[in-house]
Amino acid sequence: MPNLTEPKLISGNSNRPLATSVARRMSMHRGMSVGLVDARVERFNDAEIFVEVFENVRGEDMFIIQSTSNPANDNLMELLIMSDALRRSSAARITAVIPYFGYARQDRRTKARTPITAKMVANMMVSAGIERVLTMDLHAAQIQGFFDIPVDNLYASPIFALDILHHFGDCADVMVVSPDVGGVARARELAQRIGAPLAIVDKRREKPGEVAEMTVIGEVAGKRCLIVDDICDTAGTLCKAAEVLMEKGATEVHSYITHGVLSGPAVERVSKSVMKSLVITDSIEPTAPAKAATNIRIVPTAPMFAQAILNIWNGTSVSSLFEHETLSPIYEGMYNAA
Repeated sequence: MPNLTEPKLISGNSNRPLATSVARRMSMHRGMSVGLVDARVERFNDAEIFVEVFENVRGEDMFIIQSTSNPANDNLMELLIMSDALRRSSAARITAVIPYFGYARQDRRTKARTPITAKMVANMMVSAGIERVLTMDLHAAQIQGFFDIPVDNLYASPIFALDILHHFGDCADVMVVSPDVGGVARARELAQRIGAPLAIVDKRREKPGEVAEMTVIGEVAGKRCLIVDDICDTAGTLCKAAEVLMEKGATEVHSYITHGVLSGPAVERVSKSVMKSLVITDSIEPTAPAKAATNIRIVPTAPMFAQAILNIWNGTSVSSLFEHETLSPIYEGMYNAA
């Protein structure tokens, strides 16, 4: 049965540029103007969040675009309150588009008397009226099971593969590197896409936040190394791993990170590191210092999110976006990948 309504987008304050870019891409695909629903998301003097939607959304298929990045609590509350406002305004369906899912690193109990906050956040979203979640590169795949609603987890690796093939050409001397054992599956998936071998940096910590020793598993001498991970926070471990790879004979080191949290001294560390480049996506709105850094490059996710939203609205496959043949035309003009 064909849809009688158009998909409607609404955005919080966490990443307005990405939301605007998604709307623009959807306008291109639809051949008609797709804009952001007129609304205000503001704070009272005591920092309480208030949302008011100025357009009729009764019976509409609504997509809230909101990363729960820093400030995580404020952005999460914006998402929950927007969902409640739409539900009480009789929206037909509410999908949360969360490019960066905050609290994802608290996905299990690592020691006694600690929370599983990612599960609690999932419960809060469902209680607020969210009926579907669209996100990218969850820190742990099992977080999808924390929800009792459909969750579509997109992957940045197909976008990174296009970027690598465009900028590195022949990958004969390229080595994909996982910065820890836990990220091997993510790194292996990208390595298979570009036809490159895989190495691992095994790190041992004496206490949290401090890396005591790093060991490279694999032969990286004479290779252009690409470190692949989902989150770069303070960049301490990332920069240290780049140094170790160079000491082991790598010709150059680049990093491909999905979510550039880049908190505290991260940008300064990356700027002064031996890394030739750090490539991040715009799942989190880049700060001014990150945009100004000469060795930090940002790749867009709007084309993928726009197509995923249209696929959800149409009831067609989202996983088709994981394939090179499907994704390459969406990024046509940005990459002329082989």
